[in-house]
Amino acid sequence: MTYITKPRLHHPGLAENALGFTRRDYEGSVSTLCAGCGHDSISASIIQACYELALPPHRIAKLSGIGCSSKTPDYFVGAAHGFNTVHGRMPSVLTGANLANKDLIYLGVSGDGDSASIGLGQFAHAIRRGVNMVYIVENNGVYGLTKGQFSATSDAGSKSKRGVVNHDSAIDLVSLALQLGATYVARSFSGDKAQLTPLIKAALSHKGAAFIDCISPCVQFNNHLGSTKSFDYVREHNMAMNRLDLIPPRAPIEIDHAPGTVEMVTQHDGSILALRKLSAHYDPSDRAQALAHLQERAAAGEIVTGLLYVDPTPSDLHDHLDTVDTPLNALSDAELTPGAAALVALNASLR
Repeated sequence: MTYITKPRLHHPGLAENALGFTRRDYEGSVSTLCAGCGHDSISASIIQACYELALPPHRIAKLSGIGCSSKTPDYFVGAAHGFNTVHGRMPSVLTGANLANKDLIYLGVSGDGDSASIGLGQFAHAIRRGVNMVYIVENNGVYGLTKGQFSATSDAGSKSKRGVVNHDSAIDLVSLALQLGATYVARSFSGDKAQLTPLIKAALSHKGAAFIDCISPCVQFNNHLGSTKSFDYVREHNMAMNRLDLIPPRAPIEIDHAPGTVEMVTQHDGSILALRKLSAHYDPSDRAQALAHLQERAAAGEIVTGLLYVDPTPSDLHDHLDTVDTPLNALSDAELTPGAAALVALNASLR
């Protein structure tokens, strides 16, 4: 197999961020995913977010598991630290790395199979422990690498490419993250870069467990009539919590509806977008309200996207454990091994 590498030469006129890096400096290898895959759009948003935040690439640690989504860290921030774990085990490896060196910016990328099936327990414990990380699930509702079986996030009633109907209830990772105590919870759509990029930027700036569920249609196995994770279905049922931007030169679509109401908007391609304007009473710092809102809109057939919940005073695993300010991997042997006397005193305190 031949891989095409990107040229290292940059146009001298490219814009630079505060660190002197161009957007190209945050790119990685050429993607080997299917053309049009939503995962590549997510990678592009990660690149844009890191560039706009002027993050030092050497301070970013990107980790993943197994699956199409877990290949994507190779496609962004090539100069960052990287670790590709085994299937479903990314959260525990990320937790260990974070405990050893809390000075890095941790970005975990996973898929619905990687996190909602074999790695569900690992996902749950990383979230509830408050590991300081950005956890992105590239959710396409299908096992793409093994040719199109339903995943645990596939909606009941959805159809596979071969016409098989899924009868199992779906696992909603957003609701689960809210229940487990994540301090930043959002959902987006790979086809909405204007919404996704700011969400990633905010997550990268957040202290604590930040989770983003990004619906990312599989163009090969889950982008057909009857799929609830297809581009058309998500666009028609998206209830975005932020403004709707339109691509010129099309004539602008203008609507005016009251807060808390739904407007069915016909798009230029003929698809229908169900837009619910967020109620003036919605409080993104209210975890219970966020859960109730998700369930209410899901019952109405709408997919809620945007920032669903944020804790204004978050804490992380190091706060809970009261670790020292110096990263553990920077401590000396004497500091890490206090000696037999300290062990005796500790044992005595537990008797």
